[in-house]
Amino acid sequence: MNIMNNNWKIYMLTMISFLIGTSQFVIVGILDKVAASAGVSVATAGQLITAFALASAIGTPLVMVATAKLDQRRQLLLALTIFLFGIAITLALPGFSFLMASRIVMGVGTGVFVVTAYAITAKLASPGRQGEAMSNISMGFSASLVFGVPIGRIITAAYDWQTIFWGIGFFSLLGTLAVARLLPALSGKTPAPLSEQFALLKRPNIAAALSMTFFVFIGYSVVNTYITPLLAALRPMSEQEMSSVLFALGIASLIGSKLGGFLADRLGTPRTLIGSMAVQTLSLALVSSTSGSVSFTILLIMLWATSAWTFGLTQSFNIISLAPAASGIMLSLNSSFVQLGFAVGAGIGGIAMGGSSIMSVSWLGAAAIAIALCIAVVSFGFSRLRYQACSD
Repeated sequence: MNIMNNNWKIYMLTMISFLIGTSQFVIVGILDKVAASAGVSVATAGQLITAFALASAIGTPLVMVATAKLDQRRQLLLALTIFLFGIAITLALPGFSFLMASRIVMGVGTGVFVVTAYAITAKLASPGRQGEAMSNISMGFSASLVFGVPIGRIITAAYDWQTIFWGIGFFSLLGTLAVARLLPALSGKTPAPLSEQFALLKRPNIAAALSMTFFVFIGYSVVNTYITPLLAALRPMSEQEMSSVLFALGIASLIGSKLGGFLADRLGTPRTLIGSMAVQTLSLALVSSTSGSVSFTILLIMLWATSAWTFGLTQSFNIISLAPAASGIMLSLNSSFVQLGFAVGAGIGGIAMGGSSIMSVSWLGAAAIAIALCIAVVSFGFSRLRYQACSD
């Protein structure tokens, strides 16, 4: 009975992760609407994603260290409170400056929620099923891409973009009350000092792996942040068509997540990572260079999205394998580099949009991933040589 109760608690955290994920990703699908509402360019509005990602990357480890003495339920409640405060700023205070501030606050709350929710879920899971339970939290975020982004576009077309955040805020408040009532107090493991986390960066193989994460997510962000104006540049689309394409991209992302585990088991992590980066680079390069039909270009974008999410899951396996005894620290560092990549990509894309064609973002994305691919080839090559030397 206790296991069944714990399962319900895990599902509750999964639903909250869907709401949290939607708050992060929905901006991508409605960026043009937000820009028009705030009276700024799409390129300027894209910096909302930069602010969110930077706040999550930098603020999360600082808050986790500062709140180390709190039990994990209180940490989760703190994260949700910070998140709800960000929602309140979004809805109550007009102007782009306050909107930027709200994204910073929500970025910190989201980062702390993710780290804490993974830790709590592992403790609530039955023995031997921690990985499966933790994948539910990841599924909540994947679902926010599949359903949250296109639904957000539909709601914005019918009402306005603030309506989405009223809904997210209301259901997140219910989730906060449920956490306070249903979750037990759970003692947490003291997070590693920042100095210990930074010390891992001195190891060449770890630095190379995190560099791969950084450049791949620059490539992902520079395209994904401006996906709606990119699609609109291909040809004018109705709101229904735009929502359908965004939904298809979400499905592609979900397939990519599943494909990563399948290919890593059968081909190995290095081949899967290198293959996914090669496909990303090629598909993005073809988006700008091909003169084919719009349908073919959209298929290329879907192929890119699938391979990008194949990389994401496989890279998590790779990161853990580099320092199994410090898996928690490694995943935290990888998450920070993901968010830094998001921030830099959104910033670079905004600059590119201000100075040239929207189609240039696909070239920039391809270039960033090509750098990651080169790092991977060199890094895995050295690793193979070291392995052979040790075997001899």
